[in-house]
Amino acid sequence: MPTIDILLPGFAIDTDQGYPAFCGVFLVRGADAGGRPRTVLVDAAHVGRRPHLWAALAAHGLTAADIDTVVLTHAHWDHVQNIDLFPRAELLLHGDERRYAHAPHSNDWATPAWTGLLLEQLPIREVADGEEILPGVSVIALPGHSPGSIGVLVDTDAGVAAITGDALHFAYVATTRRNPLVFWDADLAARSIDRVVRTADVIYPGHDRPFRLTADGAVDYQEPFALTVTGLRPDTEGLAFADGSSRPLWVMPGVDEQRALYEKNAEEARRRMAGVPRVVRPR
Repeated sequence: MPTIDILLPGFAIDTDQGYPAFCGVFLVRGADAGGRPRTVLVDAAHVGRRPHLWAALAAHGLTAADIDTVVLTHAHWDHVQNIDLFPRAELLLHGDERRYAHAPHSNDWATPAWTGLLLEQLPIREVADGEEILPGVSVIALPGHSPGSIGVLVDTDAGVAAITGDALHFAYVATTRRNPLVFWDADLAARSIDRVVRTADVIYPGHDRPFRLTADGAVDYQEPFALTVTGLRPDTEGLAFADGSSRPLWVMPGVDEQRALYEKNAEEARRRMAGVPRVVRPR
């Protein structure tokens, strides 16, 4: 049966000066239809976590060259920046996400204009809902947070596990059923949360610890919390802690016009993709 390991844990950390944006990075190991071992990375984190990603791979007896496939749950900056570490890997993402990344909305601060160029550094396979990555490992479409958000379903000994990316950022979102950060469609995002909760026994959120929901709907975390903050002391003057139990809901300005704008730009995005040379790195 396939297995999931947490390479880098996700953390729900915000500040009044910006977002550290520590997403979870996951290692899925299984075998292809021919029985050959395969190693899949789900999300890649941002460059501020690169040394920790190297170390986490080494702790599992791996190097970046051992990764066969990188799955991006979506193309936001904090999930994609380290894909260049994996020159032997095939990159999997939803076609809508790929095209949007080449022509993002001007208000979309999570998808900088360079995102499309970054994606094209690896050979890409566009995937869709229900598509099998490996036996026991498949794609689940979870749009709303972004146009082509996806999750990865893994049949494990502990039941069906869902790696959700930011379709479900934090464990509490499974109880509120509202995505706190929407760049595409809030109603779709809510339906995607419902779909995850209906489908999965164990949920691996984009920025939180894996959890189950109990029979009465409470969050039951499956891993302990562990984080060391450096450079600050608890008694540092000016340091304050706000209530972190939930986030205010935010929907990107211009989201109502975005679908029409996306369709208008889709053909141009396809032309851009066709003309972007892939960076060939030494292997």
